[in-house]
Amino acid sequence: MGDTTKKVKGLLRSEELYQYVLETSVYPREPEALKEIREVTASHPRSIIATAPDAGQMMALLLKLVNAKRTIEVGVFTGYSLLLTALSIPDDGKIMAIDLNRDAYEIGLPVIRKAGVEHKINFIESEALPVLDKLLEDHENEGSFDFAFVDADKVNFLNYHERLMKLVRVGGIVVYDNTLWGASVAMPDDLVPERKKPGKKWTIELNKSLAADPRIQISHAPLGDGITICMRIE
Repeated sequence: MGDTTKKVKGLLRSEELYQYVLETSVYPREPEALKEIREVTASHPRSIIATAPDAGQMMALLLKLVNAKRTIEVGVFTGYSLLLTALSIPDDGKIMAIDLNRDAYEIGLPVIRKAGVEHKINFIESEALPVLDKLLEDHENEGSFDFAFVDADKVNFLNYHERLMKLVRVGGIVVYDNTLWGASVAMPDDLVPERKKPGKKWTIELNKSLAADPRIQISHAPLGDGITICMRIE
């Protein structure tokens, strides 16, 4: 199966170097189902927003490291990250997947079904904050999740963070995507396209808040469009 990545999703400025990473270390270890969902997504007009394969590889490793069984995903799109999570957790594991757009999820759903992991997924077509708040109404849900991945509306990242700090257990992990926002976080404003400026503002606020949060240990990794890995320590 050939490489369908036409745009550089990573922040490495050399396309050749990014392709080297993908072709040497990522694609050879990528499960066939993930390759298939990546190819299905490539024809979508917004394919650039899909989880980058190198970031996905790191997430799969993190899921295994924390023995994740119960997870939350905020923002699903066609389901690349959702599928890699489903492939990484045990057969009786569960993913609460939340997205406003079921149509995009339906694109990847046949691949998910073929992989035999649909039973692990509870897809909820909704805004995420009401769903997370509903979970928190039951105190038994506090600290009951092992892992969360957030790749949705950037304006609410800090709101999601406060709720996930209650839902994810100590020792569990929360991963935020797009935390370098196309490298715009380090650009002068006059060089940032107007459409990216609101996201830049929200991303900088998130990054500052995560760096100052004593409840977590973090790693800000330049994978894909930047991911920030947060392990809850208190």
